[in-house]
Amino acid sequence: MTERFIKKYEAALATQKWINIDPLICETASVTFSDGTVHIGKSKIKAAFERNFSIIKSEKYSIENVHWLRKEEYFAVYLFKFSWTGIISGKEISGKGIGTSTIINENGQWKLLAEHLGQPPK
Repeated sequence: MTERFIKKYEAALATQKWINIDPLICETASVTFSDGTVHIGKSKIKAAFERNFSIIKSEKYSIENVHWLRKEEYFAVYLFKFSWTGIISGKEISGKGIGTSTIINENGQWKLLAEHLGQPPK
């Protein structure tokens, strides 16, 4: 079930539509982008994601090399590598990094509680 969450989250991000991401995010979630900005609460996360969607066109985002630190009945924590490509101001841009996510099982559905994205190791 937890592995399915990652695929659903990755697919939802690929649509660049908040309506597809919304059901996968806890109301009290926190997301830290690789630029260091922190977004706490679903409404602030929504605003941050929608801002990115308006800037980055045709974005492709992928999650790979998932390493599970802990899987329990109601929570799980995993590390991963991410990469993205997209078009900003007419130019193709890409990025990559590492991430840590905590997901929780709320009423039988896995949701993102915290995600921290960072720069790749040097």
